[in-house]
Amino acid sequence: MEKKVVLAGGTGFIGNYLSAYYKSQGYIVQLISRQPTDISWQDQPSIVNALEGAELLINLAGKSVDCRYNEKNKAEILSSRIETTKALGEALLKCNHPPELWINSSTATIYRHAEDRPMTESNGEIGTGFSVGIATQWEKSFFDFKLSSTRQVALRIAIVLGNDGGAFSPLKRLVRFGLGGKQGKGNQMFSWIHMEDLKNIILFIQSHKDMSGVYNCSAPNPVDNITFMKKLRQAMDIPFGLPSPKWLLTIGAVLIKTETELILKSRWVLPEKLLQKGYTFSFPTLDKAFVNIINK
Repeated sequence: MEKKVVLAGGTGFIGNYLSAYYKSQGYIVQLISRQPTDISWQDQPSIVNALEGAELLINLAGKSVDCRYNEKNKAEILSSRIETTKALGEALLKCNHPPELWINSSTATIYRHAEDRPMTESNGEIGTGFSVGIATQWEKSFFDFKLSSTRQVALRIAIVLGNDGGAFSPLKRLVRFGLGGKQGKGNQMFSWIHMEDLKNIILFIQSHKDMSGVYNCSAPNPVDNITFMKKLRQAMDIPFGLPSPKWLLTIGAVLIKTETELILKSRWVLPEKLLQKGYTFSFPTLDKAFVNIINK
């Protein structure tokens, strides 16, 4: 019998990596996206058919938050997450043989700006503001579905580091152009995860049938912004980097149509539940992650 995985919104940085991995393991990978070659979000019968008999559903769908938070973009960021999650949940309810596991992406940004202590699943404080509101509504829409045959896991994913995309590419460009100093005060915490660990965590959850609910998906050794940029400069063998004060970042964010929150919010997140379950990180430290990514 053929093995099948369904990736919803699987055409981006993370989706391409996971798709390539599962195909290398002999899986049929079915993609649901807005690309004309994939299953359409408007075609529910095809979504149900794709999910029927699949081992795993991973939902990564959602408009990128790397944009200006005007009213149009804010509405699209929310609807692209809620509507796709609901479409998948409704399709699963129609399956005779639904996937055993549904992993929905969430975000480590759900926690408050934290400079005083790390946030874990057991003691983390949910923050306030637009991004947090998106994350909480997204998780609610996911867990509102009560599925008797399908485990549900929401991964609160930190900044994903890997080749060929994501947040790492613009950071490397800044360093290359001599702008790789601290950003803002530099004391904001930077929680991150290597792409390979993200994939391995998904496999770990697949194999541990008792895992459900919310999990922080971040490496166990976050660092502050000053340390992150310093280690990145060292890894790229670039001796100096000019700092970027907040006022300059504010101007720059307008020019490149993004928001300073993506750089200045202090995300201090620890993977308490994963460590308790016995997951071992392949890339627990930035030094090890940078050696792997930059030397490829």
